[in-house]
Amino acid sequence: MLKIISAMAAAVAGLALANAHAAGQPLELSEAVEIAVTAEDPAYARFEVRAAAQEDRAVSDSQLPDPTLRTALANVPTDTFAFGQEPMTQAQVGLRQEIPRGSTLRLNREKREGEAEIERMRREATVRNVALSVRLAWLDKFHAANAQALVEDSRNAVSELVDALSASFAQGKLTSQDVLRAELELSLLDDKLAELQQQRATAEAELSRFIGANASRPSPDNLPAFTSPGTVDEIEALLVRHPIVRVRDAMIGVEETDVDLAKQAYKPAWAIEGGYGARGADRPDFASVGVSLTIPLFTGKRQDRALSAARKDKSAAELDRATTLLDLRRDLVRAYADWTQLDRRVALYDDAVIKRANETADASVSAYGGGLTDFPELIRSQLAELDAELKRLELRVERAKAWARLSYLAGDDQ
Repeated sequence: MLKIISAMAAAVAGLALANAHAAGQPLELSEAVEIAVTAEDPAYARFEVRAAAQEDRAVSDSQLPDPTLRTALANVPTDTFAFGQEPMTQAQVGLRQEIPRGSTLRLNREKREGEAEIERMRREATVRNVALSVRLAWLDKFHAANAQALVEDSRNAVSELVDALSASFAQGKLTSQDVLRAELELSLLDDKLAELQQQRATAEAELSRFIGANASRPSPDNLPAFTSPGTVDEIEALLVRHPIVRVRDAMIGVEETDVDLAKQAYKPAWAIEGGYGARGADRPDFASVGVSLTIPLFTGKRQDRALSAARKDKSAAELDRATTLLDLRRDLVRAYADWTQLDRRVALYDDAVIKRANETADASVSAYGGGLTDFPELIRSQLAELDAELKRLELRVERAKAWARLSYLAGDDQ
């Protein structure tokens, strides 16, 4: 017993040490998704419990109804209440077993099994939605953290300019307007930092719902490499395997079973019964056997309407599936357009915009040092360089989000 307790304590200590070590490691995107989709989350467990409940009902609903036991004391004379006085006096016992119409029991089982499949497909849809939510929240945090680093670098540069300007202003080389302009830009950068901190906290709160304390781990410096998601036609061919569509397929199967169940109402329901009557005074006992059935003669307002309603429900389920596929295809076209256009814009910023912004900032510093430009122009060039860096980061993150949406549709964890 002591050995078991010692082993458990060592395991707990090792886990705590591993968590403490992991807390300082950057949280990669794939790791965040893996933690979320493998967690023991009640959002997943509820569907498994519902599926298990439907499977239990499948067994229960496919059994014959409980037999009916009947007992009676018949034809007792009321003058003496003697059991052996009259030949018709009997102590009766009977058993009746009902048999449902046609294949009702088998179809009941198939319906419940279909409902269990719906719950399992809903679990898969939830897992995929969680993976998308984690990716988007992780990217929001990555954007806020890396944008914050860029703004802090720029703020430090502007702060150094303010210090230099204060010295020049004291010597009478600059006007108070230049100093005030620099201090204004510094305050605006402080506000930008506060905004990014707020965005980061919001993203961490979203992540913590799915991955707990891991959400507070730092973001890496770079985005992972995203492979090409394929063509629109290739991804569209995969939409029929999307869990949401498979939920609709399972619903159509259940509605089709309801149609078959409605057809069983045109068949008779049977009942078999047997009885035994015991008589006194050494008289012979009586035995009886019977069969009864229901005859569906007037079906116009019952069976016909029930079958029509079941067929309409099935048609509605098929229309729901078609609508779901149209919605998914719309999302696919939109996400793919974002992916291709953002990829081009990122390439433009990498190849031209950032290079020009850096060259412009360097030229402004040289021109300001040579007295060829004024201080406001120097500030504008420095902030333009920051804006270009922030815009490139934003475009990269938006492109990654487009990939995440395509991955959600295709179901490919690339």
